[in-house]
Amino acid sequence: MDTSTVAAILISLVFSVGAQAPVLSIEPRVVSVRQGESISIRCIVDGREHPFTREWKKSHSLPLADNVKVSPDGSVLTIADAQPDNQGQYRCVVFNYAGRTSGTAVLNVRYPPTVTLTPAGPLRVRVGEPVSIECRGTGRPRPTLKWKRQGSTLDLVTKATEDVNTIEWAVVRPEDSGVYACQAQNNEGMTEVKVEMTVQGGQGAPLASVAVKEITAVQGHTVTMECHASGTPKPVITWSKLRAPLPWKHTVSGSVLTVTDVGRQDSGQYICNATNTHGYSEAYVQMEVESPPYATCLPDQVRVRAGDSLRLQCLAHGSPPLSFQWRRAGRASLAPSAETTSDGRLLIAQVKVTDSGTYKCVASNHIGSSEALAKVTVKSELRVGTETTG
Repeated sequence: MDTSTVAAILISLVFSVGAQAPVLSIEPRVVSVRQGESISIRCIVDGREHPFTREWKKSHSLPLADNVKVSPDGSVLTIADAQPDNQGQYRCVVFNYAGRTSGTAVLNVRYPPTVTLTPAGPLRVRVGEPVSIECRGTGRPRPTLKWKRQGSTLDLVTKATEDVNTIEWAVVRPEDSGVYACQAQNNEGMTEVKVEMTVQGGQGAPLASVAVKEITAVQGHTVTMECHASGTPKPVITWSKLRAPLPWKHTVSGSVLTVTDVGRQDSGQYICNATNTHGYSEAYVQMEVESPPYATCLPDQVRVRAGDSLRLQCLAHGSPPLSFQWRRAGRASLAPSAETTSDGRLLIAQVKVTDSGTYKCVASNHIGSSEALAKVTVKSELRVGTETTG
């Protein structure tokens, strides 16, 4: 072995012994961007006394997408116009004579929902057939899915899993014809896809309808609901309430349902059912009963000493939104130091004897108002004197 070969081997051994595996850091390690935004991830190597090589890879050894670029020295990976497919882990691998080291960055791409309906429609089905329409939503964050019928504000009862929401009819009826919309929503936006379904009925099949589908009533009033039905032979009409019996203060005359002295417990969905020998049909009325406030004061009687704090709370039941106003009974006004809050509290930090009296809380909503009283007695401070004689 000649002298030059021995020298080369010795130099290589000395270099290898002194070399250390590279130390690197990734910045940022976890990053979240919106679809269409750009992001750069840096692979920083600590210690450059020995030659090293950098290489970027995507998880599962997938090739880098066309919109992913690496700087000439490998230190920066840039993703331009980020898309959902860019989401995942990116690994920077650094090699030198002593070995290799890697670091990973995680990229999340947020994007608005996309919706797919199966079947896409339009649908033409016959009376009595079972029908189901599947709505599949994708997006990040994962969107929430719900179905609505065009012309109605009610959410439909459906069967939902993580990414799929399915609307089903065990037996379709003529009144089920219409346009249905699946809505998918997340923090990045909302997407709606519609499908039209036409139910073709046999001759003489009943078809129920109501003139008013949504009713807002005031507590204590009387409400009437009228149902119409076509078909041969003439359908028999009955009324029921979803998941509850009809109110006990109700009467049915022909096709008209009357509910007297309605209360908030009478809110809900009322169902008109028309039946003949060819089948049945349903129509729905949604009733919401609103009530005026009923106010109370806590406490309604209070005794305090001058200089103490006074706290009164006005509570009210009734249809929201509720507002509160405090007054003094009679002509006296609230003390200048009195503070009131939007949730019905009254506070006087240091009461005086002149603050004694009756306080009135007025709770109001768009239907009416209610008053509640609190009697406040303020006693003067006790003074202890010393009597002397000369």
